[in-house]
Amino acid sequence: VIVQLRQGADGARGDDTSKLKILVAEWINREFKPSDLIDPDSKDCRGFVNDACGRLLCPTELDWTDPVVKAGIRDRADGFVVTEMSWPTFLYEKYTADQDNLEEGLFKSAILVQAFKAIFTSPSSVKDVGDDRNGADVIANNRHARRDLFSSKKVKTHVAQIINMHAVTPRSIAYVACQLQFALSSVTTWRSIDGNFDYVLF
Repeated sequence: VIVQLRQGADGARGDDTSKLKILVAEWINREFKPSDLIDPDSKDCRGFVNDACGRLLCPTELDWTDPVVKAGIRDRADGFVVTEMSWPTFLYEKYTADQDNLEEGLFKSAILVQAFKAIFTSPSSVKDVGDDRNGADVIANNRHARRDLFSSKKVKTHVAQIINMHAVTPRSIAYVACQLQFALSSVTTWRSIDGNFDYVLF
């Protein structure tokens, strides 16, 4: 039974990874409009070699717009090695953190909300990000979906309903953050430790 549960979990994680690989490219291309568009089918040009991905992966205590910082991170120079001990910019609202109050805006970035909705509700629900009525409110999404079940409108059951999730949980945020970190990186194969970055500790 444990083996089957683990296989099921690995399969679900793989599905989410594949889904975000494509969606993250679309979101970044649309929001940041990089000169070299990110290929949804490839991870070769992601990570710190890509300016948009690098900005989102950059630790909040460093300034990605500083050429010295950018070069240091890319070269993994002393003082610029990125580990799981820093909060990446993609976790913060408007991709900016207040170093005097690191809880302000944490877990409120548009791309994190988009990824959460893509995984737990549906990729089509992502278009509602920024709409105060829907946002990342899983409870409201479930209510809307339940109402639709009694109408003639066809509704596909989503993950949040299947696992009976009625609110955003710390574990679900951590899961989405790890998936997003991986989707933004240039790493092609999932592993718990990626160089200096430990996903388990993150």
